[in-house]
Amino acid sequence: MFRRSLVSALLGAVMLSGLPALGGAQERGPVTNLPLPRYVSVKAAEANVRRGPSLSHRIDWVFTRRNMPVEITAEYGHWRRVRDRDGAGGWVHYALLSGMRHVIVDQDMLALHVRPDAKTAISARLELGVIARLEKCGPEWCRLSAGGYRGWAPKNAMWGVGPEELKE
Repeated sequence: MFRRSLVSALLGAVMLSGLPALGGAQERGPVTNLPLPRYVSVKAAEANVRRGPSLSHRIDWVFTRRNMPVEITAEYGHWRRVRDRDGAGGWVHYALLSGMRHVIVDQDMLALHVRPDAKTAISARLELGVIARLEKCGPEWCRLSAGGYRGWAPKNAMWGVGPEELKE
């Protein structure tokens, strides 16, 4: 009896405090308190990807494209564990990353529409592998800009944005 009322009281306190109850809570980074995983972009022209979270760890490979979207999967001090669209990952210093969002086009000759509707006019077409700036996202469409062109494309035709993600 005592245990049941104690558990009920604790669950009630969690619900009233606005904290998520057991299950359904999105993981948060221990350093930034931002959601994990989350997408960011590489802001440097070259960014070393290391085997572990320190300068003493070996460099496994190097990002050589500015604005490359990556997914942060873990945090440790000033280091972020990232993974690219091919699943390759490692640790990158946070100073080499930016919250300015970009995506990689996953569909060759992706049509950018003037509005988020496939029946509207096409303002441009993007080749497979183009990195575009992510401006807005609704439930199914995202507004992109690349090479001086802007338009809307289906969310499932790009990598660097979550399927449920909305961005104003």
